Amino acid sequence: MTSPTTTKFHFIDGLMVVERGQDCTVLADHCKALHNETEQRGDVRLAARLPEVVVERYCNDNGITFGEFVGNPAHIRRVCNDPALAAFRVWPGRI
Repeated sequence: MTSPTTTKFHFIDGLMVVERGQDCTVLADHCKALHNETEQRGDVRLAARLPEVVVERYCNDNGITFGEFVGNPAHIRRVCNDPALAAFRVWPGRI
């Protein structure tokens, strides 16, 4: 469902900079389709599908590991409730 990530290495002034990228259009379109066609029932809802690069950037920006991200629901809520990432939401309610 998601497109593969790309990785590029840049060497600037003796430092290595890693650039990660991902085309998230297909995933955003899929989330929109799920939102439009899925009737959510009960307590279990698919809230969002997050691209790998979004999670990776969040972890880097907040100085946490992926394990800390998935182990702490506060991090997941913060990402899912970010209005800038609304394209990846399936269920629009607040998490």
